[in-house]
Amino acid sequence: METIQLNNGLTIPVVGSGTNTFGKENREYMGTINGETTELKEAVANGYRLFDTAIAYRNEAVVAKGLKETGLGREAFFLTSKIPGEEAYYKDAAAVKEGVESSLAALDTDYIDLYLIHHPWDNLEQILAMWRVLEAFVDKGVLKAIGVSNFNQEQLGYLLEHSRIKPAVNQIESHPGNWNDAIIDFCLENHVVPEAWGPLTKVSDEAKETLSKIGAAYNKNWAQVALRYQVQRGVIVIPKSHNNERQKENLALFDFELSSEDMQKIATL
Repeated sequence: METIQLNNGLTIPVVGSGTNTFGKENREYMGTINGETTELKEAVANGYRLFDTAIAYRNEAVVAKGLKETGLGREAFFLTSKIPGEEAYYKDAAAVKEGVESSLAALDTDYIDLYLIHHPWDNLEQILAMWRVLEAFVDKGVLKAIGVSNFNQEQLGYLLEHSRIKPAVNQIESHPGNWNDAIIDFCLENHVVPEAWGPLTKVSDEAKETLSKIGAAYNKNWAQVALRYQVQRGVIVIPKSHNNERQKENLALFDFELSSEDMQKIATL
């Protein structure tokens, strides 16, 4: 597995697994938590080590349970979780602290590798206040790296300008339906690693056809080409699959390299 170095020196796998429907009835985002860990354990067996969850997903404890059931130690995994950008979590320092501690308890760990503010809201000073509490947890070694999710250039720029510890990651929507190039370029220019959620969603039939044609030359499918494009331009990807074979395919990205011509074609999708 290839890794990227974050701006604090920590390394993170460039491919991970989303988990927002893991451990839930009917594999639905709002489904009742049922504690099912089969897909997560299959992902570990297939080679995934980066797992992305969130308080809002309600399944941090399921992720922890599945990873423990693999028999591998905590140090084998890179865990990401997120604190909601909701008033109940940002109203004061105690609320932020309670949110972080709830993630630690649910994940049954004494540290989290990467902790993100899940969504921005329309008060930059309040966002900064939450951030300063997260910085204090970094100082204690409880959060190894901190970052944001779904932040635009203005919001991320404000944190970059006013924070003591710079955001390490900005997790944003990016897929063939919307590469989101402007914020990705801004992140890369400012040494913030972009991470794509939903990297295989909202793909039109036309885009799939183009990606499949490109993939034929490399003996790869459309999804592998889309993921390789992101990785090759410095973006972490966290595809999610409940299917064992697709999990394997989504990791098989390191035995080929897209040509600059193909990269250009994909960029215009």
